[in-house]
Amino acid sequence: MKLSSVFSRTGAPALSQPAATTTHSLGADIRALRRTRGVTLAQMAERLGVSIGWLSQVERDKSRPDAPAIEAIAGMLNVPTSVFIDTAPKSSEAGRVVRATTRRSIGSRVLGLTEELLSPDLTDDFEMVHSVFAPGAAITVPVTRATQEVAYLVSGKLDVTIAGETYKLGPGDSFRIRGEPYTWSNPYSSQCIAVWVIAPPVY
Repeated sequence: MKLSSVFSRTGAPALSQPAATTTHSLGADIRALRRTRGVTLAQMAERLGVSIGWLSQVERDKSRPDAPAIEAIAGMLNVPTSVFIDTAPKSSEAGRVVRATTRRSIGSRVLGLTEELLSPDLTDDFEMVHSVFAPGAAITVPVTRATQEVAYLVSGKLDVTIAGETYKLGPGDSFRIRGEPYTWSNPYSSQCIAVWVIAPPVY
């Protein structure tokens, strides 16, 4: 979906006041994800069908895109729109503390996998993610990402295959992936909980 479809009749992008649930660092998160993907401001603006100036304003938090525009941006960056939603009330903790009840859901395209962002935002050189793997959940097609990742199993068990080598992991175990193809599965009767550190941020 091109953002030109949500332009006003004057040709200006549709903008709205920040919703109560929109993170104050929306622009910074968009910029971080764009840079992670190696996309320039001009390239992203072209793909979205908007001006470079408008997109620059969004990334600098000078303008706030409305819901359809955010949806288009999320689609272009291949992330769920929930990445850009901040459920935490604004307070002195903002940017420093993430309460268990106010984590941002980062969604998942894998049935049985629930992921939440532990980092306050996506502006660091890395992100921390809380993952819950339901019994029977699995990815069978290898995934390869231009990242370095380390995961720690808090509870449950998980089978992880990295570059063709399979490891059966349990509570207290950890593993690292460096841009290698990998799959995972939870063939066990209990859910598995893991904490991931991923650099650079990809969600």
